[in-house]
Amino acid sequence: MTPAADEAERFARLRLARTDRVGPVAFSQLMQQFRTAREALDALPGLARRGGGGHPLPDVGLIQAELAAGEAAGARLMLLGDPDYPPQLAALDPPPPLLWTRGDTTLLNRDNLAIVGARIASAGGQRIARGLATGLGQAGFIVTSGMARGIDGAAHEGALPTGTVAVLGGGVDDIYPPEHAALYESLADQGCVVSESPMGAKAQARDFPRRNRIISGLARGVIVVEAELRSGSLITARLAGEQGRDVFAVPGSPLDPRSKGPNELLRQGAVLCEGVDDVLNAFNGLRTLREPDVPAWEPGPIDADLDLIERLAALLSPVPAPRDELARAAGASIGETNAALLELCLAGRAVLLPGGMVATA
Repeated sequence: MTPAADEAERFARLRLARTDRVGPVAFSQLMQQFRTAREALDALPGLARRGGGGHPLPDVGLIQAELAAGEAAGARLMLLGDPDYPPQLAALDPPPPLLWTRGDTTLLNRDNLAIVGARIASAGGQRIARGLATGLGQAGFIVTSGMARGIDGAAHEGALPTGTVAVLGGGVDDIYPPEHAALYESLADQGCVVSESPMGAKAQARDFPRRNRIISGLARGVIVVEAELRSGSLITARLAGEQGRDVFAVPGSPLDPRSKGPNELLRQGAVLCEGVDDVLNAFNGLRTLREPDVPAWEPGPIDADLDLIERLAALLSPVPAPRDELARAAGASIGETNAALLELCLAGRAVLLPGGMVATA
């Protein structure tokens, strides 16, 4: 979006992003197909019908209420294509269509490093996270985390004097956990608070993978300090690897279950992190931020072939499959396949996932 984009188009982009079944992948494809959100919104009901379902659009009043709530909270809506939208997020496949922000948005465009870890963290783990955040801030990095209990909160506290970003699962006005109310106010005043969720939204379990993807997407690298094997922190580390970011892990005692996550990351090739120098040395070497290797999306016809839609529907399963494999199995071009999959998604019969993967809804 250019600075000259009118308010009607900005309103339409927010409405399109808030439309049921239009996640970041579908949003990106619709914008490439139709060029404007207004045209995409006009086409949505017809595309959904062709895919075999209906598609009600969100009420205009709900979008107006979200914008009013953002203004009342002193929040700013940042849309993909705005001049200061973070370029590292724009390079993701797909990028978040929008961000609500409070605070200093210039922090989003500086070198960021994420520190994540256990909510029920040890005192030693919190001390390590706080010390790393302080040292990285003094070295010129902005520290990003998720404002959760434990490691996240300690990392934000350590980086407050130099700059820190909190990415929330709920709305940018959702203070969770409640005991971080004072930290939240400090972040909004001295740092930056970010969320992809609607204003007023309370964080649900389904929101945290999206939040984690933004945490890793903003950062040059992710440092994990204490995490059990099945934890959101390891999901963030996996997303970082998929996005071409460096993954660092702080080793710990094998007697502590919270050390199993970082220790497993080290076995998988993560960079050993015992202090700030380990991070700086990694970035001074040959390791560099790179864009993930993902298949390009090719626009297809506006109206997909109905027979192809059903052939692809029969090929889908709950196990995600790459769209190029689906195209090969269906005997269609990538562009034709993308158009048909988009219609299946809008009809609620398929889910378009990052990295070119597709599964049944």
